[in-house]
Amino acid sequence: MYNNKYNLGFFPTPLHKLNNLSKIYSDYTLFIKRDDQTGLASGGNKTRKLEYLIKQALDNNYDAVFTTGAQQSNHCRQTAAACAQAGIECHIVVRGKEPKTYQGNLLLSHLLGAKIHFTNDNRKEIDFNEFTSKLEKNKKPFIIPIGGSNSVGALGFVDAIKELKLQLTSQDIHIDYLFFASSSGGTQAGIMLGLELADLNIELIPIKIDKDEPERQGVELEEAIIEIMNEGKKLLNIEKQYTLKDIPLNKEYNEADYGVLTSNEISAINELALNEGILLDPVYTGRAFYGMLDCLKKKKIKQNSNILFWHTGGLPALFEHAEGLRK
Repeated sequence: MYNNKYNLGFFPTPLHKLNNLSKIYSDYTLFIKRDDQTGLASGGNKTRKLEYLIKQALDNNYDAVFTTGAQQSNHCRQTAAACAQAGIECHIVVRGKEPKTYQGNLLLSHLLGAKIHFTNDNRKEIDFNEFTSKLEKNKKPFIIPIGGSNSVGALGFVDAIKELKLQLTSQDIHIDYLFFASSSGGTQAGIMLGLELADLNIELIPIKIDKDEPERQGVELEEAIIEIMNEGKKLLNIEKQYTLKDIPLNKEYNEADYGVLTSNEISAINELALNEGILLDPVYTGRAFYGMLDCLKKKKIKQNSNILFWHTGGLPALFEHAEGLRK
């Protein structure tokens, strides 16, 4: 299955130095990996996962795709675009009540032809049977999990690390630390499997985006990552055994819940925009970039290091938070 994919994006995405921020944070040299430039309906990291997931759907003759997420889900928007390219009917199940006005990712998903179903509540677990049962009898539905996060989707980030290694070699760059947003687990699982295959020695600092669930003692995401990795390593013939102790996850910046815009995200968005002309999103990259800058300011990581931030996209969600961002 590995390398069996449906081409959806423009790769490799750019890797370049953040010149101005490297001067401001002069104890470090900062780089950025631009997965906001994958090209699929304004870009984002989910494009990498969808190349494998859409190919799996096509190979098995599925003709309707179902997935889920928040109303400003980057994954849902990119899934709608991928289905439009592949000629597959797209259904998106989003949490909450239908708004009077569609904005940001929700508007784009609509424009891309997705049939949008609202749950009218904020439940995170979705019973897709409730929605697939209403399809025409001749339709064959394919379920893509939230964030495209399973072992097949994770293969997209195994590819991404291979791509990164080639760029680092050609530009003669060594990276010490890699920061990125971690939420549904597939991106992190793919990065970790990719690093194993590429034999790259980079310390990962994934910033947890979602608020911890007290009843689960904060291990839910780690368990999801382990499950994806243990399934993915079989596809990749990796023999290494992974346990929860192997999963890095920074939980210092997720006090506010998923999608809650705080002064932290606003300051990070402003800092990158004003100094480098690059736009973050208010949910994932805004929170993760703030976490990275806080680590630099407080010297939480080794000085004179090379730092890479993986920009996973999400620009359309900025418009949903226009009022908060203007303050």
